Amino acid sequence: MTYRIRHRDGHYLWFETASRGIRETYTGSVVEVVSVSRDITARVHAEENRRRLAEVVEANTDLVLFIDSQKRVTFLNPAARRALQLEQQQPVPALDEFLPRDDWARLACEGWSTAEQCGVWNIDSRLQPPGGGAALPVSLVLLAHRAAGGERYYSLVARDMSERELRETQQRRHQDELAHTARLVTLGELASGIAHEINQPLAAVVNYACASQRYLQSLGDNPQAGERIGQGLARITEHANHAAEVIKRLRAFLRKGQRRMQALDLSEVARGAVRLCAWEANSCQVAIEEQFPDNLPPAYVDRVLLEQVLLNLLRNAIEANREAHPDHPSRIELSGAEVAGELCIRVQDQGSGVAEAELEHIFAPFYTSKAEGLGLGLSMSRSIIEGFGGSLEALAGEGGGLCLECRLPLARTEQHPE
Repeated sequence: MTYRIRHRDGHYLWFETASRGIRETYTGSVVEVVSVSRDITARVHAEENRRRLAEVVEANTDLVLFIDSQKRVTFLNPAARRALQLEQQQPVPALDEFLPRDDWARLACEGWSTAEQCGVWNIDSRLQPPGGGAALPVSLVLLAHRAAGGERYYSLVARDMSERELRETQQRRHQDELAHTARLVTLGELASGIAHEINQPLAAVVNYACASQRYLQSLGDNPQAGERIGQGLARITEHANHAAEVIKRLRAFLRKGQRRMQALDLSEVARGAVRLCAWEANSCQVAIEEQFPDNLPPAYVDRVLLEQVLLNLLRNAIEANREAHPDHPSRIELSGAEVAGELCIRVQDQGSGVAEAELEHIFAPFYTSKAEGLGLGLSMSRSIIEGFGGSLEALAGEGGGLCLECRLPLARTEQHPE
């Protein structure tokens, strides 16, 4: 018999009593009853806690999987069965049936051992229903437990990250739209330089065309006229292609749409940014010195967005040099190197620099020292670089001025420069 009794202090204790009758040998009548009672309050509470825990696991919206010492899944809660599209009567699948191959390899290589040593191991992954269907983005947490007999067993808890992934996608889209608007503003500010760069080849085309016409009229009298016409047409083609290349570069810079992450040669992207601001730099007597090693590994970034960041950093450096050295030549160092497994790009100017206390503030939105500036350029640039998995920091220049250091992740081994 199990029952509870009230303690004199007011709380209840659970007891279990077992009774046995002692019978007379010959007649069989009960002559005595022996009862043994023991306090089972701790056991009852433990069973109650286990029952409550089981209810929590069953009702939990997170995916919960129990795994035995042989790494076999022994239990799926209802949320896990719904996510993996498994009916109640269907057998429990093996882990490698719904985990991506790379994540399964990581689990086998480091997951089990880390969980046993530290108690927990986590990873972001995507669960693929064994029967097909859309993969579910999740945050996986592996917990290691030890039974009373010393055997290991595990719990795998997966939290659905679909909403977070959706928010991140929306945030990237809004950021890309804002970056596109900023590119339009930048090209508006560079309009005079762009017009100059297009007018030069067009003027050359007109001159060579006029000269070719004159040689064409004297074709019968001048034996070299045909050769001159051929040279003129070759020059026309060359300058027309140059103008077309400028327009193509501008159209690519103004591209609107989803970001295209790919493995890229940083020096090539940097040269594109330098070409866009070359006329502005020349008009301010600023020389841009490029220092990129030949063996620099590729970075995994979006070409247009990285070019936009470098253009913004270069134009800020040009402005700083112009204010510090009006009507005098100055230079900007644009360099790249591999540092500690990352790609590092630095833009070093010869301006008046920024006070140590203000170095971090220059990345705050709407913070600006320019009378007509919005203060969004550096803030947006940092957001773009962080979206690539990198960082953008401001440092005091070694010889004065300001150094902006951009660190980017290396391209994955399966990617190739484009």
